[in-house]
Amino acid sequence: MTLDAEILDWGQLTAEDRTQWCAWQKQSPALGNPFFRWEFAEIAARHVPHAKVARLHRGGQVIGYYPFQYRGSAIYPLAAPMNDYHGVVAAADDTPSLEEVVFALTPKRFNANSWVGPARTGEALETYQAVLDDGGYDDWYAARRQAQPKYFKDKERARRSMESQMGAMVVETGLKSAALLDRLLALKSSQYRRTGRHDIFGVGWTRNLLHALLGYEGEGFGASLATLSAGDQLLAIEYSLHAGDRYHFWFPAYLEAGAKYSPGILLSMETMRAEQARGYRVFDYGFGGETYKKYFVNRAESVREVALLRAGKISALSHVGNRILDRMLPQRAESLRASVRRRWAAIEATEVTRTGRIKGAVLAGRRALAQISGKVS
Repeated sequence: MTLDAEILDWGQLTAEDRTQWCAWQKQSPALGNPFFRWEFAEIAARHVPHAKVARLHRGGQVIGYYPFQYRGSAIYPLAAPMNDYHGVVAAADDTPSLEEVVFALTPKRFNANSWVGPARTGEALETYQAVLDDGGYDDWYAARRQAQPKYFKDKERARRSMESQMGAMVVETGLKSAALLDRLLALKSSQYRRTGRHDIFGVGWTRNLLHALLGYEGEGFGASLATLSAGDQLLAIEYSLHAGDRYHFWFPAYLEAGAKYSPGILLSMETMRAEQARGYRVFDYGFGGETYKKYFVNRAESVREVALLRAGKISALSHVGNRILDRMLPQRAESLRASVRRRWAAIEATEVTRTGRIKGAVLAGRRALAQISGKVS
């Protein structure tokens, strides 16, 4: 039977919808990440511009929910580009496919960077997870150290060197300081500008959402900060989401004063050690990105990255651009396409005004041209 989508504002959902959403989310292992929790979507819908939720029907029966946001004629997951996992909240044995959802929503463009659930379209990516068994952190660390002895011995040396040069390492977790979050966001904005990425914290709604999540007080779901200091000097901060037995590392930052000691990595490890006492067993590093993640994981799951265009002028222009890249840089065309697509997605999903999108696109275009010129020469 055909899948139908009823597009609603968040406030139009009922108590019955909440009960059903929470039941499906709790019952499906694939939906265990905090991004699938009702609480996350409810808080995000209050702060994300143009937030919507699709109540999905098949044969007159509600069979799922998909929270999303409009950006012009495009559809992005709710809270993109910060949303690390997304898909339909539905029964595990009756989850609509990505293709069915796109057909039901009929967008001109549909983007998702880490779709969880049935899908044939897009590029398959792997997530990174560190799972603690009954032996807890100590057994996990022993296994990872045996598998990657050089890497972890190096981190042990870094810790000893840091403590000898700067003072004893102190790690604090479960912090709820708004001022500390503002410091983290300033560090992240500086990092994005320095590395040529779009500053997703240059707009109000992204910052407001993180503050709202940090301030949420409820059972079984929340956000918190962790810090690592040496002596009396702060060296690393990390913002994380958590729910059930899942702990999702979200936004890390470190200060240059201790960069050579890998403080961000040491903080992640010590956070795992501390947070296991609160019942967390799955520590999620998300998908792709930094190479250090591969040293930590003992479980991987598959997600899909998709960027779909409806046939028409936009699709035709995209095709022309692809042909130009193929001719200019045949060996690099595919990786450059992916880079441009991801950069534009970050801009479009973040910026809610035409001016903001144009400004972001101009800056990204300059960087892309510089990159292409460098490759051609």
